[in-house]
Amino acid sequence: MNTAGGRQAVRTTSTRYLIVNGDDLGMSSGVNSGILAAHRDGILTSTSFMVDRPASEEGARLAGDAPELSVGLHLELDGAAVSDPRRAMEDQLARFEQLLGRPPTHADSHHDAHGDAQVLRHVREAARQLDIPVRGHSPVQRLTKFYGQWGGETHLEQVSVESLLGMLKNEVGEGVTELICHPGYIDGTLESSYAREREAEIATLCDPRVRELLRHEGIRLIGFRELPELLSASLEEGVRRS
Repeated sequence: MNTAGGRQAVRTTSTRYLIVNGDDLGMSSGVNSGILAAHRDGILTSTSFMVDRPASEEGARLAGDAPELSVGLHLELDGAAVSDPRRAMEDQLARFEQLLGRPPTHADSHHDAHGDAQVLRHVREAARQLDIPVRGHSPVQRLTKFYGQWGGETHLEQVSVESLLGMLKNEVGEGVTELICHPGYIDGTLESSYAREREAEIATLCDPRVRELLRHEGIRLIGFRELPELLSASLEEGVRRS
């Protein structure tokens, strides 16, 4: 698939594809439940898993009961992991496979820590070995505007139904787009400044108007697990047209 390599356009048959990825599976029990609710009752198709958090085992169990949910690695780099990103990547990948019994469908990181050049080198090498995409370094375009804070202040209008409808209609282009989101329920174990915004995201992702717009616009929901087949079909189509 070679999706972990250089960025390139995806050739499709004039179709828009959307991956809706919920970051932070494993962060807390409430986040786990919120992600699964947005998958079960809404448009969320994928999630990124924090494997070393107290709620990671619960997150793995819930994900195991959702066979259509794509699950990737949400790499965490803090503490000792900062000085040895390769070891951190290896350890967290091993933990991922221990919990889920399979490799991740994609890779990204908490607070986009893999954007650092030294970290990115190790992440991309591990991703190449697994043949999985890395956020920001694959044919998948990113849509990051669905986020309910600005300047450290809460702005729920940014994760409202109206806001999301506008993003989907105007900013999902041809090929594959990843909508990055952070759904979750507030509970006593959530350690995050992004809290009430998560519950607002769930309500929006599960609103029937959102799915109706996707149908109207001809935007097809997929998960990261479907990406290899899609890219292979797109390549074959490109060869036939050339």
